[in-house]
Order: sequence, then structure tokens, then C-alpha cells
Amino acid sequence: MDEDSKACKSVVQSLAKGFQVLNAFTSEEPELVLADVARRAALDKGTTFRLLNTLVMLGYVEKVGDTRRFRLTLKCLDLGFNAIARSELRDQARPILRSLVGEMNEAASLAVLDGSDIVYVERIQAGLVRLGVDVRIGSRAPVYSTAVGQALLSLLPVETQVAVLEAQPRIKRTETTITDLDALLQRLRQVKAAGYALSNQENAPGLCVLAAPVIDRDGVPLAAISVAAPTMRISAEAFERMGVAPLLRTAAQLSRALEAMGGAVATVSNR
Repeated sequence: MDEDSKACKSVVQSLAKGFQVLNAFTSEEPELVLADVARRAALDKGTTFRLLNTLVMLGYVEKVGDTRRFRLTLKCLDLGFNAIARSELRDQARPILRSLVGEMNEAASLAVLDGSDIVYVERIQAGLVRLGVDVRIGSRAPVYSTAVGQALLSLLPVETQVAVLEAQPRIKRTETTITDLDALLQRLRQVKAAGYALSNQENAPGLCVLAAPVIDRDGVPLAAISVAAPTMRISAEAFERMGVAPLLRTAAQLSRALEAMGGAVATVSNR
């Protein structure tokens, strides 16, 4: 019996299909009817119906009122939050992020790479509600359009950069979002040379973000720290000029702290 056959026999197919159903729901389309779930999960409707009912019974999925739609419940977040809560990375970052939020920066975040997305694992926020920016622990955003994503990706091999950037459609989230692959690769080269990334309203209108990678002793990016400010209050040029030095200092501080602890592994994998 070959290794692939052994691996297949070790997999609980029904459990794998259950996760396919859960992964069918996205932040863009949080509510789906059975046919949409079946199509996205690549399953027949009968199997999807049984899996959805099981997930409803377990409390991970719920029906939307009197409609035919389903959506995930907050119980799904417990799985991720329980893992994130144990992260040494997050524990070390919290006071550092708090020190970055002040008169200029209205928010500071810590994010890790997960496939072609970044996931926020810690967030200290003073404002931004008026901008309609709702970033919470566990929130996701595309790598290509975010400063934290570009800071993380800039230190990875070029073939990995291409694979990550090509893993999902690159849509223009704002007028300044870069979607061309060659232009993004050029941007990543610039970010690597500078040591930080600047997003001038590329992921959200009215928001400037600076980000720097947190690295291990071998220079491998574990996470990225970011600070954000509204463009209505400060220009991108002034924000960059005033914000880069403290951001780089805190990213280096967190890198040293993790190295002293023997390194840390981000709780969300780069699958």
C-alpha cells in the first residue's frame, strides 16, 4: 500500500466535508442558501443538507430567520480565538501595540499570514469608527492590498510571493489599489529594501497604514505590526515621515523579545 492510500484511509471524509461546508461562508457572503453552499463546497445537495443540519445542531451554523439561508455562528470564532489567546506572539505584542497608539496613530495591529490573506491577531484602537473601518481580532484582509500583507510577503522567496498573489482574484478595493502582478512584485522589492510598507488608501478609503515585519533570528517573518491614521488628519507623506522610526523600533523590539524566548510560531499557518 502506498503512502497516498494510507493517508486516504486515515482521513475521516465526513469531517473533511464538514469543514468544506464551513469554508463556503465568507465575509463578503456570510449568508448562503443550501445550493450555494453545495456548489462552493463541491458537494451534492443531499450531503450538504445533512452536514448543515448537523452543524446547526452543534451550534456552528444557524438558520437566518424564516428564510432558506444559513450563516456561521459566533461559536466558530471560539476555535480561532482559543488558539490566538495562547499565542506568545500576541502576549508580547500587546503592550508594544498600546505604546504606538497616541496622537498620531489611531490604531495599531499585529497580523499573521494565512494563505493569501492576513489575519489580525491583536488590535489596539483609539478611533477609526468614523471611517467605517471595523477590524477585529480574527478579521481577514487580502495580502496584496494591505501594508501588513506586503511587509510579510516582502521577505519571502519570489516564487512564494507569486504563488500567494495568484491564489485569489486581485480586485481594486479602492482607486489606489495595485492589482497588476509585476507592479506588486516591484512594490515588494521596494518594501524589502526599505524595511517597511506604506499603504495610502489601498485597502480602505481615507486610511493610511504603515507596517513592518516581525522576524525570527533567521530573518523569517513571523508577523507584521502596523499603525493607522486617517488621511483627513494627516497626509501620507507626513505620516510616513513621523511614523516609520517608532514603528521600526517596536517591530525590532518584538523580534528581540521573541528571540529571547526562543522564537514563536504564529498561530495561523501560511498554508
